[in-house]
Order: sequence, then structure tokens, then C-alpha cells
Amino acid sequence: MAETPSGCLLAEVWPLLQCRGGGGDGGAEGQPVNNGAGVRRPTGNGGRSRRSRRRWPRSLTEHPEPLGKRLEKMPKLQGFEFWRHTLQGAHYVVAPMVDQSELAWRLLSRRHGAQLCYTPMLHAQVFVRDANYRKENLYCDVCPEDRPLIVQFCANDPEVFVKAALLAQDYCDAIDLNLGCPQMIAKRGHYGAFLQEEWDLLQRMILLAHEKLSVPVTCKIRVFPEIDKTVKYAQLLEKAGCQLLTVHGRTKEQKGPLSGIASWEHIKAVRKAVNIPVFANGNIQYLHDVEKCIQETGVHGVMSAEGNLHNPALFEGRNPLVWEMAEEYLEIVQQHPCPLSYVRAHLFKLWHHTLQIHQQLREELAKVKTLEGIADVSRELKLRCQEEMASQKEGEKPKGGLPFFHWICQPYVRPGPKEASKENGSTDRSTRGKRALEDEEDASSDFLSKNKQKKKLRNPNKNFDPSLKPKYAKCDQCGNPKGNKCVFNLCRGCCKKRAFKETADCPGHGLLFKTKSEKSLAWKSGRPSLQEPQSRDPRVKEPGGFPEVMGSVG
Repeated sequence: MAETPSGCLLAEVWPLLQCRGGGGDGGAEGQPVNNGAGVRRPTGNGGRSRRSRRRWPRSLTEHPEPLGKRLEKMPKLQGFEFWRHTLQGAHYVVAPMVDQSELAWRLLSRRHGAQLCYTPMLHAQVFVRDANYRKENLYCDVCPEDRPLIVQFCANDPEVFVKAALLAQDYCDAIDLNLGCPQMIAKRGHYGAFLQEEWDLLQRMILLAHEKLSVPVTCKIRVFPEIDKTVKYAQLLEKAGCQLLTVHGRTKEQKGPLSGIASWEHIKAVRKAVNIPVFANGNIQYLHDVEKCIQETGVHGVMSAEGNLHNPALFEGRNPLVWEMAEEYLEIVQQHPCPLSYVRAHLFKLWHHTLQIHQQLREELAKVKTLEGIADVSRELKLRCQEEMASQKEGEKPKGGLPFFHWICQPYVRPGPKEASKENGSTDRSTRGKRALEDEEDASSDFLSKNKQKKKLRNPNKNFDPSLKPKYAKCDQCGNPKGNKCVFNLCRGCCKKRAFKETADCPGHGLLFKTKSEKSLAWKSGRPSLQEPQSRDPRVKEPGGFPEVMGSVG
């Protein structure tokens, strides 16, 4: 009898597939089926051959039967109908966060008020080509309690995006295209917010996904400095087929210590200009911020990222003790394991303010290699906090300008560039602040990243001023630095393609296609013709022991 898939969402629908003849133990209509007890029963549609039956894929984790087709194909809802029915009118949303919005964290957030969650951003190209990536990041990272759920992809090719979405659509309620990531890795990979000027490409991506997918396609964007351009951008995505739009009220330049305040005016303008549901993202630290945002902008839901990481109970409107959230999260991780780096990162966020005081435990948390070790550090932090609470004087106020004592879940406000510079300039390396996510080309002279500070310590004379960097002439085709002695004024990659195509030489890059071709022709033309073999005595045997069968040529 066929085994039930374990560890994946398909285990939920396996009995349905078995009942419909989709199991691995036979069961075509008109054919007898072994029911597991040695009894073969007919299926009630006699005469139909075994070959004519519907065959289910061998690997359900690779080619799953769509969950939306369990019994019959459901129509694809759009716009407000999709938000009201499929997403159940969700107002409180957990953002997609790389290595942070995994299943265990999503379940914790749902227990404490979250109504809709996104997966971490997945790379569409890797998702298409790597079966293990699909399994580890989606197929076995979902469960029935984790709905409604939206899967987010980054992509810059319509075909690749749709292929990835087709492989993922059976495990979620919608597919989201990431157009909001502002980090350097997104710039290098040409995705996220760095696609926001390529309107024709985005229109083709959304349109193709809208046509091919059985679930709605949504988008998460950042704003332009100009409200009018942001509105036109949102309208273009809506026209292409986007069914829900999340607007982060910051530009792609607003990140790290330069994050600043998100513009709700941009979000409000988009909400008025489109006829699809809109979620707002930015400036959310407490539940009253959520209510205020909905009231001022008119959006249908509010998404939280940083606020949720520091306080998973944000949407409940309360600030619990840190160890309560930490212990509950670790219990969920026992049931739904995830990489240790994810767990460590979450505890660094939850215990952020306490770890500023207990630096030794901060170092221990960074070094432990097991889940039990992380739990031990968390318990030690709990004991330290309880001791401090016991010795607390009446009327004592929180230190460090915090709204609550450090053992209570509360927001973390990123320091500005000057504050971060002072913090990172401390002589005690253990108290340096978190490295700012800065663009290499937009680096400020007032602030150096952690890596640059290390280089500065090794070489005090090193200068990071972009204007002092050596200028290289660019390749005429791709923009990479060209070879100084290239005969085509190209980089090596482009030069090699052109030299091969034209059978030419480029001594500057050491490419000698023409020279080698001429040598090859000269060698062939001067090569002596093959002579006929000399006659041999047929009685003489070859080394292999067989007589020579060829007679004399005369």
C-alpha cells in the first residue's frame, strides 16, 4: 500500500487522493483495487482499461496535485473578493523577511494576532532549478494552520517568474512579486526595488503571471520621491493584473541608518487611485500605529516587519515579557525545525535591549552551536532579568530612554547616521552597533560599515572616498571595465565572444583565434598523405593472436 507523504502539506489531502484513485496501490475505475487486507474490490466502472485511468505523479512533492483542485477547480477570485474571502479580510499582516519569516515564526505571530503571513523572499531562478531548495523553503515549510499564506518571489524574467509560481501556487493563496528590496544584493541581482523603473518588463511579468496562475498575483513596492509617479506606477501594476498592492512608504534609498520616516501621504494617494486592496508598510511599532495608519490612509491592512520581530504580540496590542515569547518560539521550533541561524537571529531581536547590558551572554548566544545551547542562554537571560526585577526600587524608571524596562518586548528605533557613527566609533569593539546596510556607491564619509572599520584598523591611511577610486574606461557593450590593450575596446568576456565570432586576435587579452586557425590550416595542408599498408604474409599472426586477413596489394 502506498505510503503517506510525511512532513509536507500534502499529507492533509492524501486520503482524498486515495479515495479518488490517486494512490500508489492502483485503483483505476473499472479495475480491482487491493484494500490492504488482501481483498481486491472493483471500482465500479467496468470495462475501462488500466491504461485509460488518470495517473497521479510518482513524486507528489515534485508535482503536487493542486490543493485548489482537491474535489473540483475553484474559480480564481480577484481584487476585493480575493481579499474578503481568500484572505478573510486580513488587517494585520506579517511581512516577508529573508531568513526570518519561516514557518515557526509565522505560527508564533498567528497565535498573537497576525491574520496573514508571507514566506521569506524566494529566488525564482533557484526555485525552478533546485528541487531541494523548493522542498526546504516551501514544500515542507507549510502546514494547515499556516493559512492564509502568500509566497513571495524575486525575479526579473517573466518566464522564470511564472515557472516558479506554477511550482509554488498549490501551497499558498497568492504569489507576490518583490519590487521593494533595496539592498545591495538586489541591485547586483537586478531585482526588487531596482526594477521599479522598468515598467515594460514589470507589466509583462505581472500580465503573464495573471494569465497562467490559478491563484492571484500581488506586488510589494517602494515609493518614488514624487507622489504622482508613485500613483502611475501603482496603476500600471493594477492594469497588468496585480490583485493586491503593498506599499512601503520609503524610497529605495531609505534603508539602514538612512531609513527615516515612511510617507503615509504616498500610501494614501495610491489607495485613492487604485481599485484593488492596498496594504501599508512603514512606521508600525505599536497597535495604535496600525489603527492610526488605517484611519489616515484608508488602507485595508497594515504590514509589520521590524516591529513584529521585536514584539510578536504587536497585533494583540500588548508588550509581553521577552522570555515568554522566546520560550514559546523555541517550543514551536521543536515541532517545526528550522536552521539554527534563524533561531539565533530571532533571539537576538527579542533580547536586543537586554543584550546591550549583558554583553557576555550576547557573545555566548553568538557562539552556541545547538538549539539546546540557545535555550540555555535564553534561560540565563531570564534569570538575570528576574534578579533585576526583584531588586528593583519602587518608582524606578527604565534606563537608556526606553519606554519599558529592557525585559519587556518593545520596538527598536534605528539610530541615525551620526548616532551610528558615534556608537561604532567606540573603543570597545564589543559595544559597536549593527553594521548599516549601505550602498557601496552611496557610502557616506560620516559613517563606515563594520567591514570598512576593520580595514581602517589594519591600515589607518586607507581612504574610502568614492571620488578617489581609480576610474576605469568602460566596455563598449556591457559597461564592465575594458582591457587597456584590447583591440576592440571591450572587457575580456565581450572580447572573447567577438574574437571567436570574427576569428580574430586580441593580444591584449591573450586571445589568438586567428593565429591558431592559420596554424591549423597550415598543418593540414602540409600533412603527408596516408600510405597504403605493406603486404604481409597471411600466415603471420597479429599480436592479438588472430591471422592477418588482408591480402597483398599489388
